[in-house]
Amino acid sequence: MATVTLISNHMGVDTYLELRKAVGFKPLSRTQAKKALDHSLYIVCAYIDAQIVGMGRLVGDGAVICYIQDLMIHPDFQRYGIGGAIIEDLIKQVEDMCEEGTEIMLDLMCAVGREPFYHKHGFISRPTDSLGPGMIRYIRKEPAPESKKEEGGY
Repeated sequence: MATVTLISNHMGVDTYLELRKAVGFKPLSRTQAKKALDHSLYIVCAYIDAQIVGMGRLVGDGAVICYIQDLMIHPDFQRYGIGGAIIEDLIKQVEDMCEEGTEIMLDLMCAVGREPFYHKHGFISRPTDSLGPGMIRYIRKEPAPESKKEEGGY
């Protein structure tokens, strides 16, 4: 396999949407995708030659808590260590953000069966004796019905 190059904080909306589709993530609107990228603390993309093969991003406040989001490796390039390179780069970024004498909580949510990958990179699974389970809630806003045009007028 060719050399993987990591490039930070440079990703277009179309590339992001294409990679999400390739790995089977939920579709996003262009507005959602742009806002997600714009509001990320850090984004790293993995390329082989000029082709994007993976990415990951950090979200959060950069002081107390960060989340790894959208760790995605194109299916044709999985199991080559690209995900490990990306996650180690993300961890390094959080280490660099961490103020001396403090700690930052680095969280993520992984797909079922992917826990061993994250364990290799120092993450623990919840719940534990002292930490409860992670939780999630989805907020959905349905499109407004089209407004009825007034009759008559013009």
